[in-house]
Amino acid sequence: MAQFPGEEWLDQYAKLINASEAYREAAADWEGDVCYVIEAEPDRGVPEDVWAYIDLWHGECRAARVTTAEEGGKARYVIRAPYTRWKEVIKKELDPVKGMMQGKLKLQGDLPEILKYLKAANELVNLAATVPTEFLDEATA
Repeated sequence: MAQFPGEEWLDQYAKLINASEAYREAAADWEGDVCYVIEAEPDRGVPEDVWAYIDLWHGECRAARVTTAEEGGKARYVIRAPYTRWKEVIKKELDPVKGMMQGKLKLQGDLPEILKYLKAANELVNLAATVPTEFLDEATA
């Protein structure tokens, strides 16, 4: 199991994205990188913000890594939320697009563009939910 958030989790996520025919088809003409900002919640095991950069290009994930705020802030889309909110997204308890519209996830970028690729966005969530995940606040000692 890979810890969320972390490099191993992102590696597995990228492999699932690249293996997904559904994502490849839904995002065939999508161009743009995304940075998920998992905001610190020290009481949950996340002592500082984690910037997870994902380079998505025409149905392919070209890179996925933990990065700096400086690099991550340059992504076409930056989506921020506290760790526990991202956990809800991965567990499919919160639809991220609805979460953005409700202000539960903060988006820097063009929401109408994301809505245009809703099928691709939903597939990214479906794939995240399939990564064997150990959440930091649920980790066994």
